[in-house]
Amino acid sequence: MAEPDQPSTARMIDFWLGGEHHFPVDVAAARAFEGAYGPCAVIFRSLRAFLGRAVRSIADAGVDSFLVFGAGVPTRGNVHEVAPEATVLYTDVDPVTIRLGQRILAGSDRAGYGFGDATDIGTIDPAQLHRFVPGWGRRPVGVIFLGLAAFLDDDTLSRTLDELYEVVAPGSFLAVDFDGEELAGHPRALAMMGPAFRMRPPTAFGPLLGRWEPTADGVVPVARWRPEGAPAAAPDACYGGVATKPAA
Repeated sequence: MAEPDQPSTARMIDFWLGGEHHFPVDVAAARAFEGAYGPCAVIFRSLRAFLGRAVRSIADAGVDSFLVFGAGVPTRGNVHEVAPEATVLYTDVDPVTIRLGQRILAGSDRAGYGFGDATDIGTIDPAQLHRFVPGWGRRPVGVIFLGLAAFLDDDTLSRTLDELYEVVAPGSFLAVDFDGEELAGHPRALAMMGPAFRMRPPTAFGPLLGRWEPTADGVVPVARWRPEGAPAAAPDACYGGVATKPAA
């Protein structure tokens, strides 16, 4: 893969997670953001640990296929590594990230990677959907929707989650996260996130889920969602939870 001249959020996160799929331009951008904010590695490792616990909880409920939006780099504890018996379709809108993901997963018969815009599910290749999410619309699925809500306005987010609710089978699950107001105290870092970035108070999270029903755990700081032992010490920058479309 040729070295890019622009940083990628997906590869910056890979760097913070201790991965191998990033370039000097990504490291430089990550270091610049750390200079404006601080504990990025701690936050993203806490988020990845939340993803792992959420995926395991969904798999333990009997779900054996996952659709992942905004997938980023598919390694370092991503879905197919946490639930190796499941089939997984990773999607993203960035062509460079998609090509990287396809290269990483080239030898897998249980996980694939393709284009997919969460706000328009019709953009997903039907052949990939059929292969990696068998029974789509008829069998329960785990939908992973992490790192996206912060870049969608309330109306778009509500519509998107409602459309997903409509098309998945009863018994399906949604893993979702929201950015709280942590960056409000770090204006330089907030400016780096761009004008589309949206912070929200915790009271706003529930209504945005619409018909999705959160589990009894609620939507809480990700380190405190079903922690294994004492919760990891991390700022309450991101909140997450798992919600369901109840079985009929």
